[in-house]
Amino acid sequence: MVLAELGQKIGQALKKLNAASVIDDKLLQEILTEIASALLSADVNIKYVIKLRDSVKTQVTLQMNSDGQSANGVATVRKLIQRTVVEELTAMLQPAENRPYEFKKGKANVVMLVGLQGSGKTTTCTKFAYHYMKKGWRVGLVCADTFRAGAFEQLKMNAAKIKCPFFGHKKETDPVKIAEEGVNFFKKEKFEIIIVDTSGRHKQEAALFEEMQQVQQTIKPDTAIFVMDSSIGQACYDQAQAFNKTIRVGSVIITKLDGHAKGGGALSAVAATQSPVVFIGTGEHFDDLEPFEAEGFIKRLLGLGDLSGLMKTVKEAISEEKQKNMIENLQKGQFRLRDMRDQFQSVLNMGPLSQVVGMIPGLNANLIPKGKEKEGTDRVKRFLYMMDSMTEEELDCVKPLTESRIARVAQGSGTRVEEVNFLLEEYKKFEKMVSKMGKMSNLAGKKPADLEAMKKNPQLAMQQMQKAMDPGMLKQMGGMGNIMNMVKQMGGMEGMQDMMQQMMGGAGGAGGAGGMPNLGALAGMLGGGGGAGMMGAPPKMPPGMMKRRR
Repeated sequence: MVLAELGQKIGQALKKLNAASVIDDKLLQEILTEIASALLSADVNIKYVIKLRDSVKTQVTLQMNSDGQSANGVATVRKLIQRTVVEELTAMLQPAENRPYEFKKGKANVVMLVGLQGSGKTTTCTKFAYHYMKKGWRVGLVCADTFRAGAFEQLKMNAAKIKCPFFGHKKETDPVKIAEEGVNFFKKEKFEIIIVDTSGRHKQEAALFEEMQQVQQTIKPDTAIFVMDSSIGQACYDQAQAFNKTIRVGSVIITKLDGHAKGGGALSAVAATQSPVVFIGTGEHFDDLEPFEAEGFIKRLLGLGDLSGLMKTVKEAISEEKQKNMIENLQKGQFRLRDMRDQFQSVLNMGPLSQVVGMIPGLNANLIPKGKEKEGTDRVKRFLYMMDSMTEEELDCVKPLTESRIARVAQGSGTRVEEVNFLLEEYKKFEKMVSKMGKMSNLAGKKPADLEAMKKNPQLAMQQMQKAMDPGMLKQMGGMGNIMNMVKQMGGMEGMQDMMQQMMGGAGGAGGAGGMPNLGALAGMLGGGGGAGMMGAPPKMPPGMMKRRR
């Protein structure tokens, strides 16, 4: 099964704990059997599966009484099982000692990508470059693949698409010479990351390894990254070992994790070689490259969220000053078109929204249907064109947008009057949502006495939350029943409060993490179903909304 299905199956098994009033040996065996079956279906080595079963069973048995039932309360055992499953799966995917190379500002970081032909190495070079370009690094691409016909054209074309400087010689047949000239060229131009794409082969052979060694000895890269096709499953172990012995692989990028049944086997096999996985490829687009961190990956896979990853993503996407301003405005109940523009821009800066949504406990990365994300992203860009054509007074809502002003905005942005009117309608819905969601800050800022009352009467707390939440966002999160399950997973009302304070910077507010956009609504706007405001946008949009900007 693909990784998304694996996560769903393990998550479904763990959800049985939420409905159980008593956790006994029979229920534990049933849950462990389902988890083991899911892992084996994902091609995970059976020795890891057995280890996970034994570890969970040992930990839980210590919490059972002589009757085989939970001795310290269902909540305690539930959290223990969940934590142990996460820890064991994390250990399965994370080498104990080796750490990947960390890029340094102020110097040329030379990276050499190697791999077999067909692994997606050339495309991965482009994705890798694009990832760091978005973070503000000066990146250059060097094509030293002289073996595969079309490699030069492919990388040159990809580099042009992401606006990345490119170096290569179409007629030169010596890969060592090209690599050396390319690295020296970008070093002279003060580039910070220099990515060298090397030749691949259809299989492991002496000529491939000899060529890689010559390139490595000449350009002396800071790190070599092995690009591996995950569809070979557990066979990744032998492949990674062979490359590691030849050129000292510093880390691994695993590709094609979105479309076959052996992703789990590939991930666990690579970890067994002690080579850290730094990125995973999850799609065909240039931004379908996810930084890999074992614990966060496992938590997102199981729908448990990855708050530390979320905080890091938001911090990188939104400046501290802008976060502070967003939070202050939202707490005051102020939401201008300028704020809406800033939130839309933040969405684009954070990368694929499905990845960000998967970091929030209780929300699944598959909330946005496959193939819909690019369409939604283009829609957001179109809205930004319209707001970029507004004056400062219009963005600050000081001057109302009259018919003549709307016509001017449409003309200046290459859109139509109907589209601008649609944007303004959605703005009004967002403004109303901010007013309602402002009440959520009260939940995050409760005093200890109030928290105790919430813990004693969780039903009342749920009712307060339901009143405060936007109906569309509530629907997007699976209704109050699913939210109650999320609260259980977070350790009750106290755990939920901690999570909210962490996400909201201790201040709360509709902006989410540090003024982060309302992801429930925005996910729907980018292609998810249900929800408020733009959640139902696609069917209601003016005809021709998705046409290219004139």
